[in-house]
Amino acid sequence: MTVRIYVRASTKDQDATRALAELVAFSTSYDDNYIEYVEHFSGTKLDRPALAKLLKDAEKGDILLVESVDRLSRLSQDDFATLKQRIKDKGLRLVVADLPTTYTVSGGMTGDILTVINHMLIDLLATMAKLDNDKRRERIKQGLANSGYKPTGKKPNTTKHNRIRELDSQANMTKEEIAKAVGVGVATVYRVLKQD
Repeated sequence: MTVRIYVRASTKDQDATRALAELVAFSTSYDDNYIEYVEHFSGTKLDRPALAKLLKDAEKGDILLVESVDRLSRLSQDDFATLKQRIKDKGLRLVVADLPTTYTVSGGMTGDILTVINHMLIDLLATMAKLDNDKRRERIKQGLANSGYKPTGKKPNTTKHNRIRELDSQANMTKEEIAKAVGVGVATVYRVLKQD
């Protein structure tokens, strides 16, 4: 058995490893053998690189340890159902550090009842995490609208655009070579040259 510790933050500005030391210490109550999976990726996305690697590496009987349900999911109900099925198909046991009812597995009727309760609690917490994320996004949008702020979008990198024009005027490079030389996508090269 391996404890597979999954930690996530939405952006690189956030510290995904914030709770890692506590989770590693917590994992030793199950097994000294653990693997960390750390990523900066939105919890609203079903397909995340580190989570996909965890699910690929996992073996039946392993533990998936997370700090809280919202670190695992801020998914829609349909996507969360898909993720739960993937976890189940791999034979993983989900342990949520801030949900003590997930810590132990009992046999018999008590264990069956506890399993049902855990599934309901995890579903409820996942739904609450999704709603919280949706509300926060809506409040930000409303706040920006009320402040009169109008997003201007990403400003063009005039240095790179000028370099694209310069290289193209020499007529000795393909659009792909120009893109590679300047460090932009080929679509950017075509867009800049089309503007001229």
